[in-house]
Amino acid sequence: MRTIVILALSAFIAGCATDAERSVQQQREVERMMAVYGPACQKLGFGADSDRWRDCVLRLSAQDSFERYSRAPSTTTCFGGHHGFLQCTSF
Repeated sequence: MRTIVILALSAFIAGCATDAERSVQQQREVERMMAVYGPACQKLGFGADSDRWRDCVLRLSAQDSFERYSRAPSTTTCFGGHHGFLQCTSF
């Protein structure tokens, strides 16, 4: 029993990301955002690597994330209807 607990705890700790790993992951995300939204912000007239350009990149990324994840219904409930038909509701 003690061995199982020790193995489970070791697996849990090994699965946790360190601060350095989280930092690298965030850096990759920032680089991806700059590659995707940076050219659009430059076309809008913001100088590359300026504070207004960075703000534009962040705003476009946030807008894209909001549009992408706000459209999908959060829950769908279905119940059996008449003659094999289902009644479904999405919220």
